[in-house]
Amino acid sequence: MNMFTLRAARRALAVAALLAVQPALSHAGTYTLTVDPVTIDTGDFKKTGIGYNGASPGPVLKFQEGEDVTINVTNNLKEETSIHWHGLILPFQMDGVPDISFPGIAPGETFTYRFPVVQSGTYWFHSHSGFQEPDGAYGAIVITPKKREPFKVDRDYVVQFTDKHPHSGARIMRNLKQAPDYYNREQQTVGDFFSDARKNGLSAALDDRMAWGSMRMMATDIEDVQGFTPLINGKGPDQNWTALFKPGERVRLRFINSSAMTYFDVRIPGLKMTVVAADGNLVQPVPVDEFRIGVAETYDVIVRPQEDKAYTLFAQSMGRTAFARGTLAPRPGMTAPVPDMGDSPLLTMADMGMDHGSMAGMDHSTMQKEDPAEMQGMNHGKTMNHGTMNHDDMKQGTMKQGGMDHSKMPSGGMNHGSMNHGDMKQDTLKQGGMDHGKMPSGGMNHGSMNHGSMQTQDPFYAAGSGLTPTPSEGQGKFLSYSDLKAQRPLYKDREATREIELRLTGNMERYIWSINGVKYEDADPIRLQYGERVRFKFVNETMMTHPMHLHGMWSILDVGAEKWDPVKHTISIAPGTTVYSETEVDATGQWAFHCHLSYHAAAGMFRKIIVEGGPDNTADITPLKGAIQ
Repeated sequence: MNMFTLRAARRALAVAALLAVQPALSHAGTYTLTVDPVTIDTGDFKKTGIGYNGASPGPVLKFQEGEDVTINVTNNLKEETSIHWHGLILPFQMDGVPDISFPGIAPGETFTYRFPVVQSGTYWFHSHSGFQEPDGAYGAIVITPKKREPFKVDRDYVVQFTDKHPHSGARIMRNLKQAPDYYNREQQTVGDFFSDARKNGLSAALDDRMAWGSMRMMATDIEDVQGFTPLINGKGPDQNWTALFKPGERVRLRFINSSAMTYFDVRIPGLKMTVVAADGNLVQPVPVDEFRIGVAETYDVIVRPQEDKAYTLFAQSMGRTAFARGTLAPRPGMTAPVPDMGDSPLLTMADMGMDHGSMAGMDHSTMQKEDPAEMQGMNHGKTMNHGTMNHDDMKQGTMKQGGMDHSKMPSGGMNHGSMNHGDMKQDTLKQGGMDHGKMPSGGMNHGSMNHGSMQTQDPFYAAGSGLTPTPSEGQGKFLSYSDLKAQRPLYKDREATREIELRLTGNMERYIWSINGVKYEDADPIRLQYGERVRFKFVNETMMTHPMHLHGMWSILDVGAEKWDPVKHTISIAPGTTVYSETEVDATGQWAFHCHLSYHAAAGMFRKIIVEGGPDNTADITPLKGAIQ
């Protein structure tokens, strides 16, 4: 072999060796974040808050799928902080939840997060310490996929919502604990009563008010906190965040709901939206006119404006008490008409899964008072004793209760916090042999009603007029979870190995929120085995909608599409509904599982998940090649 041939052979061997190791190499990116006191200007008010790199919201972090990221986070606050990478699949030590996955970041310290990016899509990050997130500590994450996406876009924008309130998060929590209706600015008036009496009759109006009064609730209890200014990318409605386009272009809008408490109904009058991703995972395209985005959820939609004019991006709160507004326009400075929000909705007894129209005349003579302290977490198994109360024949709100003597019922009314409505369907109650123990003097609170397998028009929304979404303009398509189908399966289809029931419980009057009647500080962790497939049964026994977020693992939402069921990180559970999801337990360690309404999580609707075992047991749950998009 001559010298030339030898050199060529050596070069070929070197190239072959490089190619052999190249698949194992990945791009490594280093990012820097500081956690800082900031001033937040909503256009309505200014306040001191918390942000990243000197601003709220923080920067949009842009990663590549397959990248190994290093993120140095320096705490410039006078208190401990943390960052949770919402929806990202990563080692639990990097998940950013103090006292579960790591100790937190002390004032003046820098913590370095290191993890591989194993997915693509739209996500976000936020503090998991105290009320720093509602105080402004949040930002967006956009991850570019390795493979070409099944659609083409010409422009790409993040649209990140939040609900900024003049009060700090800690002050809001104190006020809610003192008076749960402190922020309810839509309470019904005497004028509303007379209006209802003229429309429905005096007897019906009285019965309705008495039913809500006995429950110590209001028909306007849709939002816990009102009086906020919704923001889009940090800008209030009057500040008019604007995204530019050229007519005919395809524009992707990456919607993120980073609110503390607020669900938004989103529409762009004059434009059809095509939903292409939910919680970072691609779905089969769904054309819609409007969609509801729960707290912590993300949706990617594509719009294609054809005309040389402006369009209003309009997001009104579920309770119709406030709206976020932005503009899509061909040129800066253009605006379009801002729609009217319409009337504020009211909860109905159908929303609560019941009808108390026939409750008059009940005799409660045998009820006894009990210390409300024994009502822990709305578990009233030891409270009300209705003796011979027989609900077997109760249908469509009609109660047949032989032998009930309630004449000595204590002041404050009944508390049905832990009523089990079993197989109640379409507001039909079948409750034989209810034993409510001793009734406390705190009043009737249906925060922890068990509605079992009650079915509604759409299983992913409440039954009555208060919360069932319909397009705001009276026509068109409103997105439902049941419309979502995965673009491709994430895991092999198999049966769940067991089922875990999570009853979402609470007491609005005392502002206690819990799971299975137990607050977080009093609860044992949920233990899962690495390699199993768990089916979670969510039973919402409260009057509120709860966005449930599992850290570190995906939730496969059961919409009846079998292997095409969508994969999400946050699932909204409407009042009086039962929803199922399944999880491949493929991430060892300790994880958080909680309602993402900030003040509900803080009040106890939170659990620790402990995954025991190791990867040797999990050959069957390895994600399919190329499935995570």
